[in-house]
Amino acid sequence: MNVKGILHGIAAALPIFRRQGGGHLVTVLSVSGLKIVPTQTVYARTKNAVRTLLEGLRQESTDGVLRTTSISPGLVRTEFIDHAIDDPALHEHVRRNMADLGIDPTAVARAIAFAIAQPEDVEIGDLTIRPTRQG
Repeated sequence: MNVKGILHGIAAALPIFRRQGGGHLVTVLSVSGLKIVPTQTVYARTKNAVRTLLEGLRQESTDGVLRTTSISPGLVRTEFIDHAIDDPALHEHVRRNMADLGIDPTAVARAIAFAIAQPEDVEIGDLTIRPTRQG
């Protein structure tokens, strides 16, 4: 789903970007694609596939029509675990870590706003955002 979703989004956005003379694709990935850990290999692979896809688009878009940014957040306080983790012990462990270490989702929103606010001749390719205490 991670890869198919971005492919569909790109297919929908590119014609609009061309008509309006520019656009900015921002994707939210995960530090799980940067720090590979056991049991998250497939998830990490999808995040890295999207990162590679955006880098390829960036390199192919030499006409200035397309800017791309990948945001890789670390532990963020969200409801993600309620929908993604079925194992009760693992769910509780992640919930505790999130409560103790997780950053507020507004930090991710501020990073996205920062990338978008850059002048048209500047592109923020990748940003990693994580709690200062996250290993």
